[in-house]
Amino acid sequence: MKPVFASHEDYQNFVMDQLQKHYSGGILTLVNGDWPVITKLWITDLSHMTTMLVDTYGKRGPSPRNPASMMRSYLLLILTNPTMSMDEWVDELRRVPLYAILSGFEPGDTPGVGTYHDFFKRLWRTKKKNVTPKKKSKKARKRKPKKGKKGEKAPISKPGRVKRLVDWMIPRLDDKKELPSDRLFDFFQTQILSVSAKLGLLGDVQQLNVAGDGTPVVTSSHIRSKPTCSCRAQGIAKCKHGRTYSQPDCDSGWDSHREKYFNGYHLYMINACDSPYDLPLYPRLHLASCHDSVSFVISWAEFSQRFNLGAVDRVLLDAAHDAYSIYELMNHTQIEPIIDLNKRAKRDIKTDGDIKISSQGVPICPIGKKMKPNGYDNTQHRQKWRCPLACGTKNSCETPCSTAKYGRTYHTYTKENMRLFPRLSRETDQWKTIYKRRTSVERSNKREKVDYHLEAGRHRSTLMWYMRIYGIMICQHIDAWHSQQVNELDHLKAHIFPTVA
Repeated sequence: MKPVFASHEDYQNFVMDQLQKHYSGGILTLVNGDWPVITKLWITDLSHMTTMLVDTYGKRGPSPRNPASMMRSYLLLILTNPTMSMDEWVDELRRVPLYAILSGFEPGDTPGVGTYHDFFKRLWRTKKKNVTPKKKSKKARKRKPKKGKKGEKAPISKPGRVKRLVDWMIPRLDDKKELPSDRLFDFFQTQILSVSAKLGLLGDVQQLNVAGDGTPVVTSSHIRSKPTCSCRAQGIAKCKHGRTYSQPDCDSGWDSHREKYFNGYHLYMINACDSPYDLPLYPRLHLASCHDSVSFVISWAEFSQRFNLGAVDRVLLDAAHDAYSIYELMNHTQIEPIIDLNKRAKRDIKTDGDIKISSQGVPICPIGKKMKPNGYDNTQHRQKWRCPLACGTKNSCETPCSTAKYGRTYHTYTKENMRLFPRLSRETDQWKTIYKRRTSVERSNKREKVDYHLEAGRHRSTLMWYMRIYGIMICQHIDAWHSQQVNELDHLKAHIFPTVA
């Protein structure tokens, strides 16, 4: 049967009635620590989940659990016990009446493990729980990537890969390809991101500044696989047959923070860097061996095709993304890149005149001093530089290289080198102030991995890892809503729940 739609107001009335029924007689009591999670779910409208999934249910059969209640229960698990497995959570729902009530179930009538997994499958667009086939040939198996230097990420495996990917991607940016996780993002964008945008928690959505960064997600200590043949039993040591992997979308990568190899995913996260709560916008799981620059190109193409709440103005990225092709991609989409330079180039660049260009894109005057940025000409797309010793009409240089009272000037053109000569010079205080906000994506990743124990999920399918990631992201936004309205919610508690407060 089709699920019965219940509005958020219906849910609120159910919670109020059940709390007064079970917690006002003195047998069961609520403590102060219960109220934050009660109010967080009280303000979170998940009723659209039922409307979105109604077509995935048949017209016959037993009456299903309400999808909104199922989603609410999963979020409650993440908010209260993020390290629990689904089996343990089912037992917890039966043991703690409060958790059943907040989920939207009557105490003693809660779903089992199979009901949850059936619900999760309805949020996944394909029947397969993983993106790639479980059976892989020996040639398809990748070797471990090279180790990075201490504190640095591993180098990209194939030089020129980013350029080839960008050249392939640019003509296809308008061709949206459906992904298995699209239902999750559609719900997240329409019901969660839109609310945060209305509350002003994402910054200016019409001129949105976003940041991107990758982080390792460890799923297992070793790669789990089984042979598809009996060659070893027959004494054949060198077997060319493929193997079946329980986590086919995972491989081995280098963790630059822990300085060791790991098995799992490379999670690339895009977030709103002007958000006061460092709120996430879009997650993408890649192979653990995938480099940040490659992950960004794929993630950005998917994000730009799906995000419709506003317009992105700037993208803030660290030095791992310092590839010329990424500047070309951003220029094609008319977005300003704020990217730190990779210090791989240490030599100055010679010009036709007596001025050199440093490896950071700064003109060097004949006496070896860096010239000062003096504004950008938008009409001719060029950056103006001025003598570092000139001030007004005075020049303190003992050997001036120009007779002009204003001092020597020099221009660099963005079209000549978008990487070295960006529209906003890296030597300006404005660039440095903007770039400081890039660390917001690292704080967002920290919340997911440390506060919400992302890696504690004992899952073997990409479906469940996406469920966990999106669940955590939704909880991050709910936390921000709660912090924004905490005074109003305290007033709400005293007036709506007077008999149980």
